Amino acid sequence: MRLKPQQTGYVATKIGIDLANAPFVTMPKGRDAVVEAVKKVIDKNLKNEYALDEKVKDIIDENYDEIEFQHADERQLFFMIKKKMAAEYGVIMNYDDRYNDLAHTILDELYENYLIEYEVNENQIKNVIFKAFKAFSDAYDEIDDIVYDKIKHMQREVVPGSQDYELLYERLYQEELSRRGML
Repeated sequence: MRLKPQQTGYVATKIGIDLANAPFVTMPKGRDAVVEAVKKVIDKNLKNEYALDEKVKDIIDENYDEIEFQHADERQLFFMIKKKMAAEYGVIMNYDDRYNDLAHTILDELYENYLIEYEVNENQIKNVIFKAFKAFSDAYDEIDDIVYDKIKHMQREVVPGSQDYELLYERLYQEELSRRGML
C-alpha cells in the first residue's frame, strides 16, 4: 500500500501509540513529540517518492510520440522507469523493505533527539515501528471499504469527488481508525 500525504499523520500516530504501549520504551518529551518527529521522517520519504514520480512523468511526456508509435503500455513503462531511477531518489520500491528502512531511520531520529529511551536491543524497537506500518497497511483496504460502504448507504447522496464527499470520507476514516485504536 502506498501512503497518501494525508495518511502520514495516521501512521505516525499509530507508531507513537505502539511505542507508548511498549513496556520497554519511555518518552521523555511525550508522545506528541514522538509523533511529530515520526511524521517528519515519513513525509520526507514520501516527498522523495513524489519527486521521483514527477521526474518519471516528465520523461514519459518528453517521449510521448515514441511511446504512442511503439504502442507501449504507459503504466508498465512508468513502473519500469521508476524502478530504474528509485535508488537515485532514495526510494525503495518493495514496501516491506521500505517500511524496514523507515523503521531504522525513525528509530535513529527518535534516539538522536532524545525522544525515546530504551534498555533493550534496538531491533525490538524497530520491530514495534515496522509492525505499526504493517498494521496500518493491512487495515487500510478494509477501512477504505467500510468507509465507502457507509457513504454509499447513507440516506443523502454524496457526489464522489465533491468537497462534501472528501470531508465525509475523512471524518468516517478517522472514526474507523479511532475505533480500532489507531488514533
